[in-house]
Amino acid sequence: MRILLSACLLAAVLVTPSVSAQSSPFLGSWNLTGTGDDASFVYWLKVEQGPAGLTGRFLNRTGSPVSLGVVKVESGELVFQMGRPDNLTGPEFRATFQNGRLVGRHIQRQGGRGGAPATERTVNWVGVPTPAWPASNANAAHKYGAPVVLFDAGSPSMDAWGVQFPERPVNWSVVEGLLQNQPPANNLVSKQRFSDFKLEAEYKLSPKSNAGLYLRGRYEMQVLDDAGQPTALTGHMSIYGRKAPDSNASLAPGEWQRTEIILVGNRVTVTLNGTRIHDNAVIEGITGGALDNNELTPGPIMIQGDHTLAQFRKVVVTPIVK
Repeated sequence: MRILLSACLLAAVLVTPSVSAQSSPFLGSWNLTGTGDDASFVYWLKVEQGPAGLTGRFLNRTGSPVSLGVVKVESGELVFQMGRPDNLTGPEFRATFQNGRLVGRHIQRQGGRGGAPATERTVNWVGVPTPAWPASNANAAHKYGAPVVLFDAGSPSMDAWGVQFPERPVNWSVVEGLLQNQPPANNLVSKQRFSDFKLEAEYKLSPKSNAGLYLRGRYEMQVLDDAGQPTALTGHMSIYGRKAPDSNASLAPGEWQRTEIILVGNRVTVTLNGTRIHDNAVIEGITGGALDNNELTPGPIMIQGDHTLAQFRKVVVTPIVK
């Protein structure tokens, strides 16, 4: 009887954390979107149950996902903040769980440097669970539709492109048959939107060049001069801040680089300069600078142009129709 009782107590101890984790409505991955005038603000949040309490990662619009310094439930609200537990940084985010969504807010502080007065305002946002993707395989035998030429040096034109910020200068032009930016430039956004597709791009980088190709406007494949460097979460053709390439296949500055990207659902296979560097890899979520986080809808191709010089001679998207 004593052995049986001990076994029952042990079983209770083992299942308790799982039951507790399932009882929290805040657990899981969330796409957060600003409301009202802040509708272009998109964030990503992941909350997990750790041995000592809640843990989390957060993408604060730009950059890479970071570990949170504090994640807790306080008076029925989810409270999280970036930094380390002993050195919290940035605003405190708070949210309640309402009808399957997170309804949250934080205080955004601007200014306060060089003698300028600081201003504060409340940013309101709503979070929904990240999508449950259907089973996908970027390496399957796909049926392709007609190629969509976004740029071709053989008949150069910028007609396929708009920009992310219409109120700002474009600072992209065709120079000697190449699509080229004059940094800091606007981000180019294709007028056509795509679901699943193959993207082929050829581009040349200068020393220390830094740009990006956004798939569906949400997932940045980093474009970077890093020939000969170790692979990194922000390296050339990384899924920016989320997955490093399996190997570094970058060429030296001044050489024409060729990439082929096949995106199906949330799976991506990438070949850079003849070497496969992502093999049906899972894209966990949006990356910094995403246009939106409506992940199950078609989206544009975006070329980042605000950092350094980049030149393109080919950008072609071939939709997958089956």
